[in-house]
Amino acid sequence: MSSKVQSCLAVLALAGTTPASAAPVTIHAGRLIAIPGQPARGPSTIIVDNGRILSIADGLTPAAPGSTLVDLTAKTVLPGLIDSHVHLGTDSGGEARLVRVMRQEPAMNALEAQWNGMKTLRAGFTTVRNLGDDGGITLALRDAIARGWVQGPRIVDAANSISTTGGHMDGRGSLNDELVAHLPDPEHLCDSVESCRRVVRRQIDRGADVIKFATTGGVNSGTGLATRMYDDEAKALVDTAHAYGRKVAVHAHGADGIKLAVRSGADSIEHGTVMDDEIIRLMKQRGTFYVPTLSTVNGYLERLAKDPNAYAGAVKQQIDWRIGVTGQSLQKAYPAGVKIAFGTDAGVSKHGRNADEFELMVKNGMPPAEAIKAATVNAAELLGLAREIGTIEPGKSADIIAVGGDPLSDVRLLKQVDFVMARGEVIVR
Repeated sequence: MSSKVQSCLAVLALAGTTPASAAPVTIHAGRLIAIPGQPARGPSTIIVDNGRILSIADGLTPAAPGSTLVDLTAKTVLPGLIDSHVHLGTDSGGEARLVRVMRQEPAMNALEAQWNGMKTLRAGFTTVRNLGDDGGITLALRDAIARGWVQGPRIVDAANSISTTGGHMDGRGSLNDELVAHLPDPEHLCDSVESCRRVVRRQIDRGADVIKFATTGGVNSGTGLATRMYDDEAKALVDTAHAYGRKVAVHAHGADGIKLAVRSGADSIEHGTVMDDEIIRLMKQRGTFYVPTLSTVNGYLERLAKDPNAYAGAVKQQIDWRIGVTGQSLQKAYPAGVKIAFGTDAGVSKHGRNADEFELMVKNGMPPAEAIKAATVNAAELLGLAREIGTIEPGKSADIIAVGGDPLSDVRLLKQVDFVMARGEVIVR
């Protein structure tokens, strides 16, 4: 880790956090969605102590002496939300992102990641899966949050995303040759079975909780939809990750690249923009999760409304295509029974606006109850954290949010979260 990043973490540490209350907390819920996908409960009492849910009881039980009472009797209470696909490092895009990469110091990058994490947490997302690191920034932020140095969502981190040379995560294609000549050799690119095994081991050595790689090009890089990886390379990536107990998320847009990823044993398909019947059948058969990331279109449309030249050349052409087809795969996958996990690709869309995804999921065929389940129960399963998060049950982490009204009738209410508790700590909003 560079001295600049270490200095920045010291600054973040000064911000501090308020530890989970030493006294038990009694929450009075007017309505409780304890296990999304199951019927909601009426007035309920939740007892939290030392960051954990101790008990849940029907009715409003008086708080015990010494317990802090949180009155949410006018609210619907539900588990903290989970975003399975974010990039906390930034939410700049297009040409502005390139300028940021060239000019912003690593210490400022770290501060920006923590700022984005807080926007996400305050929006009710108490856990995120960060699928693409930025020089160790989010790995360090993950650990700082876990140590209680700073506030933020629980982070499951992929370290550097992996691709082939010239692929979506290479990054050098937007730079001139003179700049590229001064860059260190990338350690996240692979072009053979042996090098693919090596880069997975390297990310795990850096602390990766999950491995992410790309079988196709990408929209933001202008590298297209075509498959950019051979079967034996993808299989080596997945097999190595699984051998080390890591799940695998695969960025894939085109149908051939999605099939390659599913056949190779990927745990989730990210974006999955072009799906056919064979893909649906394979994903159902293998239990592969689909993370639709519909919110990317919001980020694109907002940047283009502000600046029609925000994206250049091939990137703009691919963005226009992505806007036009986004949601079509979800319309096929959900009714067919493919497992859906909530993910936004925040960073392309705006951090703190993660709940916009719910409205798009419902627009493309998911009932509100199923969209909420995708952001709780399903996402917890995908992240391997079903015993810890995703429901409000005794023994689990006290990740709890509340909204006005009934989100099972109007999922847009999740855009305005009124109360957030993360790991037993009430987050000041």
